[in-house]
Amino acid sequence: MPAAVAGNYEFLAAPQTDLNRVFRLDRSNGEVGACQYGLKEGAPMGVTLCYPPGEGAKAGPFGEYALVASRHTGEGGVFRVDLRSGMMSICFVFNERSVVCTPQAK
Repeated sequence: MPAAVAGNYEFLAAPQTDLNRVFRLDRSNGEVGACQYGLKEGAPMGVTLCYPPGEGAKAGPFGEYALVASRHTGEGGVFRVDLRSGMMSICFVFNERSVVCTPQAK
């Protein structure tokens, strides 16, 4: 499934088929966050649960970043790629608190 692009942001659903999580990327600085639907006890509607950027997922150097999902249907994270340098990291929600990304490598 291709990523949706709007303005300076890119959005991509996690490939995990039983997870309703969408990642948000600032294409210019690589900052990654995520949101998902959550149930709210006693309420007829759920809530939007959002996870802020944490370790490794905060804004970095100016660049040209993109998100790529693996084809692994059990994978809850996505790859953040720097299109200029070829560096990659994997970003995921950690402990239901924030989005974290591994150190970049190539």
